[in-house]
Amino acid sequence: MKLIFVILFLAVNFNTNAQCDSIATLNQQLLNFAQTNLKKKVGRGECWDLAKYALESCGAVWDHKFEFGKLLTIDECLMPGDIIQFNGVKIKYKEGKTTYSVTMDQHTAIVNKVLSSDEVELIHQNTAYTGKKVGVSMLKFSTIYKGKYMIYRPQN
Repeated sequence: MKLIFVILFLAVNFNTNAQCDSIATLNQQLLNFAQTNLKKKVGRGECWDLAKYALESCGAVWDHKFEFGKLLTIDECLMPGDIIQFNGVKIKYKEGKTTYSVTMDQHTAIVNKVLSSDEVELIHQNTAYTGKKVGVSMLKFSTIYKGKYMIYRPQN
């Protein structure tokens, strides 16, 4: 009976969008690389280049394609330094009376901050806002109405 209680307790406390109690060392190294390059062009300025060079800078193991480490499951928390790969994602949000739409056919971003269970600050490049330079922007997961995204944790 005690074992069942412990399993239920753990299942209730894990949440994909919850912030982890502490940031993994490799995540922190990757995040440091990205933050150090704010307002700079990394590689060719493609979104993928920021993740590539950040992973290489901290000696992470990955497939050198679009699997940037360990694919997270919905039971795992989201933390700064995780990498999000967007595929065919469409976002709609409102600011005042204006409605905006964003399409990310294929885009790679690094989680800079976890603000809530629904909102993160991304650090990425090759966006409409930053061009080919590294910048930050906000994302509310609830504004995604189409497509999919995968979240990876860097690993060595």
